[in-house]
Amino acid sequence: MPTQTGTTALGGGFSDPARQSAHAFRALMEAMARTGTIHAVPGATPPAPLSGAAGIAILTLCDIDTPLYLAGAADCTAVRDWVAFQTGAPICAPGDAAFALGTWRDLGPCDKYPVGTAQYPDRSTTLIVEVPTLTPSGSTLRGPGIQHMAQLSLPETAAFQANRALFPRGLDFLFTCGDHLAALPRTTEVR
Repeated sequence: MPTQTGTTALGGGFSDPARQSAHAFRALMEAMARTGTIHAVPGATPPAPLSGAAGIAILTLCDIDTPLYLAGAADCTAVRDWVAFQTGAPICAPGDAAFALGTWRDLGPCDKYPVGTAQYPDRSTTLIVEVPTLTPSGSTLRGPGIQHMAQLSLPETAAFQANRALFPRGLDFLFTCGDHLAALPRTTEVR
């Protein structure tokens, strides 16, 4: 996964925040609505080890009211400082996270994140998963936003199948690689 070097807390964010954040938000919502589609999201150069797409997701979705958990190598001084300056999002433990960021291995297991309640299913975590490759192949996806079926290179299938069984509770996922991202909402059936 490509990373940026030399980025400081003060740099690497949007150069034209109003326009770039609107385009990034549109791409994120399109990815969630059209499960399995891969979207280019250029415009951020976060510090290593984050990909540009992970930086875009943080810049677009996080603010002072959205606690962020950083897992594994993503939990470093450079990333913490960048997140603090660019978004103000508080860094938290997994059980308090609105968003969590890291590799699949570092983020696991999924049962440590809030999945919402029957009354408030939106009080769950979205995992931003850094992956080495992101391709429209591999696991078969069906569900809302997919006309017949889609495919996406997922790190595994069992965790996503167990997650769907929790619906309407559950986790949502963003997969990031370089300057591309894809989404897997909790409504998606994975085979």
